[in-house]
Amino acid sequence: MTPNQALPPCCQSRPRNNHLFENPMNSATIVQKLWNYCNVLRDDGMSYGDYVEQLTYLLFLKMADERSQPPWSQPSPIARGYDWPSLLAKDGDDLFDHYRHTLERLGAEKGTIGLIFGKAQNKFQDPAKLRRLVVDLIDCENWSAMGADVKGDAYEGLLEKNAQDTKSGAGQYFTPRPLIQAMVDCIAPKPGETICDPACGTGGFLFAAHNHVAEHNPNLTREQKKHLKEKALRGWELVQSTARLAAMNMMLHGIGSDKSVPIVVADALASDPGERFDVVLANPPFGKKSSTLITGAEGKVSTEKDVIERDDFWATTSNKQLNFVQHIKTLLKQHGRAAVVLPDNVLFEGGAGETIRKKLLHECDVHTLLRLPTGLFYAQGVKANVVFFERKPASETPWTKKLWIYDLRTNQHFTLKTNPLKREHLDEFVRLYNPANRHDRKPTWSAEADAATGTGPDGRWRAYDYAELIARDKASLDIFWLKDDALADSDNLPPPEVIAQELVDDLEAALEQFRLIAGDLAGAGADAG
Repeated sequence: MTPNQALPPCCQSRPRNNHLFENPMNSATIVQKLWNYCNVLRDDGMSYGDYVEQLTYLLFLKMADERSQPPWSQPSPIARGYDWPSLLAKDGDDLFDHYRHTLERLGAEKGTIGLIFGKAQNKFQDPAKLRRLVVDLIDCENWSAMGADVKGDAYEGLLEKNAQDTKSGAGQYFTPRPLIQAMVDCIAPKPGETICDPACGTGGFLFAAHNHVAEHNPNLTREQKKHLKEKALRGWELVQSTARLAAMNMMLHGIGSDKSVPIVVADALASDPGERFDVVLANPPFGKKSSTLITGAEGKVSTEKDVIERDDFWATTSNKQLNFVQHIKTLLKQHGRAAVVLPDNVLFEGGAGETIRKKLLHECDVHTLLRLPTGLFYAQGVKANVVFFERKPASETPWTKKLWIYDLRTNQHFTLKTNPLKREHLDEFVRLYNPANRHDRKPTWSAEADAATGTGPDGRWRAYDYAELIARDKASLDIFWLKDDALADSDNLPPPEVIAQELVDDLEAALEQFRLIAGDLAGAGADAG
C-alpha cells in the first residue's frame, strides 16, 4: 500500500459511538487493519515501536471518550479541550499542533494518564496521515464495546509484531505467549491471591494470570472479581515506553481502570518494596548491570560496577538474573510460588552464583526445572530455563528434597518463523508437572527401557535428589542426560537452516560471555591503573 492509496472503507455510515456492534471484527482482523496502516507510516520513517506508541495514545483518548457516554456515563479523566472530540474537530496543521500540545499536557498529569503519556512525543511527519489514523481507523470502531478478549488480543498481536522487528530491540521485552501460558497453567493462581512480575515488560504474565483465574473460576463473587481487577496484580518495569505499553495492555484486557493500573515505573532491584505476593511470574532481562566510568580530577578513569547491595540478598553481584532470583525470593510470601525464566549461566556460574544456588536450594523448595529449546526468543543466542520454586520458613535442614527436570531442548528445533513454539509442545511438561498435585509425579526416564512403566533412556522427565545436586561442582543445576541424535546419526540432522541458526545462537551466546569477561577485565585494569 502506498501513501496515496485509500484505506479500506470503514463503516462510517454507522453513527459514532454506537454501542451495538452489528459486525464485530475478531482480533486478527483488527490487527491486520491497524498494521496495514503502519506500512504507510513507515514510508515516513516511523518505526514499528513508534507506531504502537502513537496508537496507544489515541486509543486511550478514544476509549476515555466512549466511557464518558451512555451506557457507561463515567466522568472523563481527560481535561476538556484535550480530549478525543477536540482532536476530531481539527485538521491539517491545527490538528498537528493540538496533538503535540495534548501529549505535553497529559504527560504532566499523575496516575494512569501520566503513565500512558509520560514523555510522549508526536512521531507523525504528515498531518494528513495523523488525520486518517484518527478518523478512518480509531474513530471508526467502538473499542469500549468490544470484549476484553478481542481488543486485548488485538493489542497483544501488535506487540508481538513489534517484537518481531529485531532491529527495534522490542523483542527483549516479549516472552513467547505459549511459554507464558504453560508457566501460568503450572503455577495455577487462585482467586484472592496476589500476583507479581518484577520485570513485567508489556504485561504478558500479568494478564495471562488474570485470565487463568477468571477462566478456571467462572463463579467468582463480586468481591473476588473486584480484587482480581484492581488488587491482585502488580508489575514493575524500568523502561517508561515499555511501561506505557504494559499499562495499555492491562486496560484493554479489563485490568485496572483509567485512574489506576497495576504498573510501577521503577528499577525493581533498587530496593525491597515491602510488599509480599502469593505468586511471582517473571522473565528478567538478560545480561549484567552496566558499569559506570568515573573520571577523576586528574583525568584518571576508573570503573564502578553497578552492583546491587541489599541486606535481604545472599550475595552481591552485577549479574541481573542472579539479583532477580534473590529479589523474587524476597517478594514471595511464606509458601509463595515462583516461576522464573533464567539463562543457563544462572545454573552454573561460580562465585555469587554458587552461593545463591545453595541458599535457594536450602531456604526454598526448588522442585522443577524446564530446559527450554533454542529459537524461542527474539534476542539471539539465548539458552534459557524455567525454574519453579516455593519459599519456605527458616529451617536447619534444606527444603529442596527433589528437583524434577524436563528437557525440552535436546533434539528439539524451533525457529521464530518457520517452526515456532506452540502451546501443545508444552502439553507433556504441564501434564507431568501435575499442577493439581505436584507431589505426585512419575518419571519418564529410566536407565533401561521398561515397557510396563513406559519409561526408558529417552525419557525427558527425571528427578535428582538434593544430595546429588549439592555434590555437583559449584552446585551446578545445568543437568542433561539425553543423547543428541544429530551427533550419533547424520541421518537425523535437522534442516540446514536450523543448524545454521543454532550455530549463530551458540556464537552469539559465546560472544556475549566474552564481552562480559572483557568488560570485567577492562574495569579491573582501569581500577588498578
